[in-house]
Amino acid sequence: MEQNLQIATDEQTRRLYATDASSYEELPHGVAFPTSTQDIVTIVKRARQQGQSITARGAGTSLAGQTTGNGLVMDVGRHMNDIVAINPQKQQATVQPGVIRDSLNREADKFDLLFGPDTATTNRCMLGGMIGNNSCGIFSIKYKTTREHILEIDAVLSDGSKTTFKPLTLEELEEKQRLDNLEGDIYRGMVDLIHEHREEILANYPHPDITRRNTGYALDRLCEMQPFVDDGRPFNMAELLCGSEGTLAMTGSATVNLVEKDPESVIVVPHFSSIRKALEATVEAVKMDPAAAELVDHIILDATKDNIEQRKNRFFLDGEPHCILIIQFDGQDQQALVKKAKKLADRLNQLGLSSSTPIITDEEKKRRVWNLRKAGLGLLMGLGSKGRTPTFCEDTAVRVPDLPDYIDEFQKILGKHDTDCVFYAHASVGELHLRPVINLQEAEGIQKMKSMAGEIAELVRSYRGSLSGEHGDGRARAPYIEKVLGAEMMPLLKKVKQIWDPDNIFNPGKITDPKPLEEDLRYSPDYKRPEPNTLFNWRKEGSFGHALELCNGAGVCRKLADSGGTMCPSYMATKEEKDTTRGRANLFRQLFAGKEQDAFTSEELKDALDLCLSCKACKSECPANVDMARMKAEFTQGWHEEHGIGLDERFFGQAAQLYPLASLVPSISNWFMKQPVIKELLEHFLGIDKRRDLPAFASQTFMDWFSTRPTANSAAGREVVLLIDIFTNYHEPEVGKSAVRFLEQLDYRVHVPDFHEVGRPQISKGMLGHAKKILNTNLPRLTAFAEEETPIIGLEPSEILTLRDEYLDLCDDDQLTQAKKVADHTFTFEAFAAQALADNTPNAPDEVGQQVYIHGHCHQKSLVGHKEIKRLLTLRGYNPTVLDTGCCGMAGSFGYEKNHYNVSMDIGRQRLFPALRNLPEDALICAPGFSCRHQIKDGTGKQALHPAQLLDLDTK
Repeated sequence: MEQNLQIATDEQTRRLYATDASSYEELPHGVAFPTSTQDIVTIVKRARQQGQSITARGAGTSLAGQTTGNGLVMDVGRHMNDIVAINPQKQQATVQPGVIRDSLNREADKFDLLFGPDTATTNRCMLGGMIGNNSCGIFSIKYKTTREHILEIDAVLSDGSKTTFKPLTLEELEEKQRLDNLEGDIYRGMVDLIHEHREEILANYPHPDITRRNTGYALDRLCEMQPFVDDGRPFNMAELLCGSEGTLAMTGSATVNLVEKDPESVIVVPHFSSIRKALEATVEAVKMDPAAAELVDHIILDATKDNIEQRKNRFFLDGEPHCILIIQFDGQDQQALVKKAKKLADRLNQLGLSSSTPIITDEEKKRRVWNLRKAGLGLLMGLGSKGRTPTFCEDTAVRVPDLPDYIDEFQKILGKHDTDCVFYAHASVGELHLRPVINLQEAEGIQKMKSMAGEIAELVRSYRGSLSGEHGDGRARAPYIEKVLGAEMMPLLKKVKQIWDPDNIFNPGKITDPKPLEEDLRYSPDYKRPEPNTLFNWRKEGSFGHALELCNGAGVCRKLADSGGTMCPSYMATKEEKDTTRGRANLFRQLFAGKEQDAFTSEELKDALDLCLSCKACKSECPANVDMARMKAEFTQGWHEEHGIGLDERFFGQAAQLYPLASLVPSISNWFMKQPVIKELLEHFLGIDKRRDLPAFASQTFMDWFSTRPTANSAAGREVVLLIDIFTNYHEPEVGKSAVRFLEQLDYRVHVPDFHEVGRPQISKGMLGHAKKILNTNLPRLTAFAEEETPIIGLEPSEILTLRDEYLDLCDDDQLTQAKKVADHTFTFEAFAAQALADNTPNAPDEVGQQVYIHGHCHQKSLVGHKEIKRLLTLRGYNPTVLDTGCCGMAGSFGYEKNHYNVSMDIGRQRLFPALRNLPEDALICAPGFSCRHQIKDGTGKQALHPAQLLDLDTK
C-alpha cells in the first residue's frame, strides 16, 4: 500500500487482533493503523481493488463480535485520537474516532460540559466505537444513546469518497438526491426505501418507548424524520450510521453535542431478596426521574469478595443481599436529592420490596460504588470456565413496565435448560445484561446456547422488544434478527447494505448475512486446554491452562495514564496492543493451546512480554484478576530451560552473590562504576544503560552496623523479625537503621535473620528453580517465627510481599500449610508500624504537621494498598497525600536495562515526574520502594525517603 501507511501482516499482530471482548476469534489478514481520514480513503480504495474486507476497530471492547473479521482490521485508536475542537458556546465537540470517551470528558469538564453516554468501558472505549455500536451506558435513562448526541459524521464511503452526514433541510436533501455518485445513490435509495416501507417498518420494529433499540439498522429513526413526517427532525443519515457497526461507512471524525453537568448527585442502594422484587422496585424508581438505576446480582457481588480491588468497594453492602439496585439522582440541590432518595427508600420499604436502603452522598464513596458496578463484566470472567457466561443474549430490552414479567418468562427458559444466569445492569431502561452460565467447551453447551438463543429471540418479539439494547447485533445476535423483526424486514436490511456497500467490503457478516452463531468461537469442544509442566502450582486458577482463559477481552488494561491507576504501564507508554495485559493473555492462550511445552520457545510471546514490568497492577485492577507478572515468570522459566539464562539476567537475578565482594571496598566499587569506560562495558556485556548510575554501595552495611551496636531492649517481651533485603543492607542501610530505632522506641526487640533473599529477583527474571531453592531454605526458618506468633516484617515492599503472594503458589502441596502460616504473620513495615503506633498513641496529633507526598510501590498498591502508609504518617503527625502517579517505570532492574531505559523514562514522564516537579522545593516525598526512589532521583533530581526514615527524622 502507500509508503507511509502502517499495515502489519505479521503473525503476532494478526493474533492480537483476532479477538475482542466477545466469544469470537477470527484471524485477520492484517491490521492497518491510519493516521488520518485520507489514510482511511487509501485503505478503502485499495481494499476494494483487492476484494478485501475492512473491519473498523477502536478499543476492541465489542461484546457481539463486531470488531473481529478475516480481512483487514483497521485500528483507529493508535493515531486518530485528536479532539479537533470543543465549542462551549454551541456545546459541541469534534473528535477523531480514536478519542477515548473519558479523555473527551476531561477536556469538556473545563467548560462544565460532558458527553452523556456512559458505558462501563468509558476509560478506554472510543467515540468511533460508540458511534458504530450506538453505545448507551449507565445513565441512559437521562442521556439516552449516542444516536441522540450525534450531530455530524465525516465519513468515508465504500468507494473511497468522502462526505459529511448532517441534518439537512428538505431543499438540501433534494440536492443530495440529484448527485451522480455513490452518495447520491445512497440518498436516493434510502429515501425511496423509507417512502415505500415506512408503515411496515414502524409496525415490526421494537416499541418506540424502548430507548435502547439496536436491532438491525435504525430505519425506524429515519421514519421519524422529514420528509416522512411534516414536523419531524431534519433528515440526518448520521443517526443511521449510529449502530450500523461499521457496515455502511467509516468514520473519519464526528461532531457530537455536549450537555451541562448537574453539580450534585446522591446514590441510594436498595437491597433485595429476589430479582422480581428489584424489578418491581425499578418500576417505582423510574417514576421519580432518576439518572440511573442499575441492577447487580449476587453472583457479581460474591465475585467482588475475591477481587483485590473490588473487595474495597463493598463497604455499602448490608449483609448478603440476593441483588441490589444502584440508583442515582442528579440535580442542583443535594438536600433535595437526599430527600428524594429517602422518599424512594420509604416507598420501597412500604411496599415490602427492599430490606435495606443505604444512602450515599460522599463523592469518593459514590465513585467506589460505581467502580464496583462497572467491574461486573470482568468479574464474571474471574469465575473460570465453569462460570463462563457467553454474550449471545445479554442485552435484550423491553419496556420498563414489562421487565418483571419478561424476566419471569426468561427464567422459565433458563429452568427448561437447567441453566443459571447472571442478571445485572440497566434496569432503568428495561435492559438487563443476562448472562447464562454455559460451558462452550462442551458440545452440550453449544447446543444449549443455540436452542436458548432462538427461544429468547421469540420471547423478545412477543414483548415487541429489542434483541440488542446496547451491544449490537454483530456475530452473536445477527442470526436471530429475523425472529425479532420478522421475515419481511430482512430484505430491507440487506437492501440497505447493498445501497451503501455494493461490494460488501465493510465488516461483512455483521447485521446481515451472518455466519452461524457457533462458528469461530474462541472456546468450543475443539479447544484443547494446555497443561504444560510449570513451577508455579496455579492453585487459585485450577491450573496454568485455566489461568490462560481468564481474560475476556474487556480491555481495562487499555486505559491511558490520565485515567488513573497503574495497569498497564507499558501500554500507557507505547499504546500498542501487544503491551496490554489483554494482548499478552491472548497470545498466551493462542500459542499454548494444543502446543504444551513448545510454546515456551515462542519468539512472539517473548517479544510481547519484553515490556511487561511485572508491576502486578493487573492482579488487582484487572477485574478478571489476570496475573501477568506470574505468567511472565512462568514463561521465562520455560524459555530459560530451552535457551539458558543470559549473563545480564544472571547479573540481576543473582546480585546477592556479587554484592558481598563489591561492598568490601565500597569507595573503589562506586568510583569504578562511574567511569565512562566501565559504563560502556556494562552496557555492552550486561545491557545496563550507560545513562543510568548503578546504586552506590554504603560505607558500612546494615548487618555490620547491627551486629556491632549495643543490644537494645534485650528484656523487652515483644519480638519482631525484620527481614533486611540486599538493597537495604548494601545500598541504603539508613532505612534499616531508622526502622530499628523506631521499633525499639516502641519497646520491640528486633531480630534480624542472617539471610537477605526471599527470591524476588529470581522470580522476576524467570529463574523459578533458583527461587524455589531459596523458598525451601527460608520457609522452615520463617515458619518457626510464625509458629511463635512473631511478626515478620520487611522494608522493601516487593520482597516482603513475595511471602504473601508467590510463596503460596511456588511451594509444594506439603509446604502449603507452612506458607499460609508465614503469610498470615507477614506484614509490610508500614502496616505493622501503623498498628504498633496506634496501640501506643491511638490518636493523631491535634496539629496538622508537615505535608508528605506518597508515591506507592506497585506491588504494595496492588496487594495491600496505601491505607497503612497514610495511617502511619498521620499518626506520626504528618499530613500525607497519596499521589496517583501509577508506576514509576523502574521496576527493579527493568529501568537499568538498555532495551528498556527509554520506555522506563517515558512511563515516569507521564505522571510521576510532572507531579513531583510541581511540588514545593522543600516538600517531603515518601516512596517505600528502593527502585522507585532511584527513579525519582534520576527523573527529577529530588530525594525520596522511605517511611521508616520519615518516622526517624525527629528521633536521630
